[in-house]
Amino acid sequence: MNQHPVLAEISRLSVEVDGRALVDRVSLQVRAGKVTALVGASGSGKTTTGLALLGAYPGGARVTGEVRVHDTRVGYVPQHPAAVLNPARRIGALLHDMARQQVRDLPRARRRTAAAQRVIEALGHAHLTDAEALLRRYPHQLSGGQQQRVVIAQALLLGARVVVADEPTTGQDALTRRRIVGRLAAVARRGIAVVLLSHDMDVVRELADEVLVMRGGRVVEHGPAHRVLSAPAHPWTRELLAGPGTRGRTEAGIPGTPVASGAEVLRVDRLVAHHRAGGSPVRVLSVAGMALSTGELLAVVGRSGSGKTTLARCLAGLHRDHEGVVSLDGEALPRSLRARSREQLAAVQYVFQDARAAFDEHRPVLDQVARTAVRLRGAGREEAARQARQTLADLGLGDDLVRRLPGRLSGGELQRVALARALLARPRVLVCDEITSGLDPVARRSLLDLLAALVRRGDGLGVVLITHDLDTAAQAARLAVLDGGQVVEEGTGEQILTAPSHPFTVALLGASTRRGAAVRP
Repeated sequence: MNQHPVLAEISRLSVEVDGRALVDRVSLQVRAGKVTALVGASGSGKTTTGLALLGAYPGGARVTGEVRVHDTRVGYVPQHPAAVLNPARRIGALLHDMARQQVRDLPRARRRTAAAQRVIEALGHAHLTDAEALLRRYPHQLSGGQQQRVVIAQALLLGARVVVADEPTTGQDALTRRRIVGRLAAVARRGIAVVLLSHDMDVVRELADEVLVMRGGRVVEHGPAHRVLSAPAHPWTRELLAGPGTRGRTEAGIPGTPVASGAEVLRVDRLVAHHRAGGSPVRVLSVAGMALSTGELLAVVGRSGSGKTTLARCLAGLHRDHEGVVSLDGEALPRSLRARSREQLAAVQYVFQDARAAFDEHRPVLDQVARTAVRLRGAGREEAARQARQTLADLGLGDDLVRRLPGRLSGGELQRVALARALLARPRVLVCDEITSGLDPVARRSLLDLLAALVRRGDGLGVVLITHDLDTAAQAARLAVLDGGQVVEEGTGEQILTAPSHPFTVALLGASTRRGAAVRP
């Protein structure tokens, strides 16, 4: 008997929208207990191919070919978890509803306990600790990494035999990423088929049995993982395998260069932030002091749930449940976004981790970018549109792309649109929250180079880069490391990345350098 039967297969699938081929004659087989990885840059077609296993296609798509799922359930872990978590319901309610569906065959008296036990087990498998507190929270009270692991727990609760995991390690720090990789490997060992959609070649190297490399909707290379990753035949595969390549670079604004000497633009003093779970405030962040100068790129590094995003949201006025002072040019900023003046709103701009969720799906992106100049700087509509078009072009987005709806852009393209929208406000401070975590290696290198160029431009901009990834953090001259809501280490990038003094930083660096180690037997 075949130990790895085919659970699903795709034959010569093509998906076309508005005359543009998203997927072009793609074929693959999904086998029990095996990890099939689809890799490629943003817009390569890997997500469209993976979603085809769930029967989901873009609106107005013309589909040809065949998709067959053989008497099994397909679970899905999306790249952007906030899109599938109901913001009005607590995490406990979401998971318990799903668990109750799985225990309906048990006697009524046992269902409640059995459902609760399944939820706890799923949270443990997804490496979510402190379940009691987490189940009381709403999705917006979780970090991006925590949201991702909640969605993984949902997929585990389904009992699916095929799991489509779309960038499951996006937004995760090195320590958490290794745990998720280990968990997905364990899922495969139980006979569940995993379809891994990923741009993270280290994760693919650790997990995949078979690799399909995609570009422009087509499969350009296909074969056993050990062959494709060790001796790639196609030039595009070799470029993807080149990796982030940021640590150790010699451009301005990275380790080994002086910390910015511009004027101080932003300061944090005695900042203590809370989340409210069940009405009781829970301290999630305590920062005694932190400063940002013009011409400086400051990276804030830490694990998922360490308080990085809460810090970023406090700076931007998106999290008002805090004490302490956030000052801009020596003047205290109101805690709430709604209490800030138009000039203050323009001065501190926030670029979200989930760019897709930050846009109206029904309006062309050019209109939405231009709206920033109208709303925050009082520009006329025609002038705003001209400025928006020029800013988008400077970021490599041509007129054809910017006239599309957000859903017609790749993740990398949409992240650049989000950056353009923030820049059109002509900010003094740009807060970038994990903006590279969902990008392929090529797009990530390009965006980091762009941020470095913006800082070097000399127009008085300071950038706070929130990240879990040390290769990304290496772009900054100065790093602050968060753990448990506190800054445990701060200094130059060279100092922290080569001679860390805190045990947590040492562990984070160790996990990052071990990413190439094999997990599966």
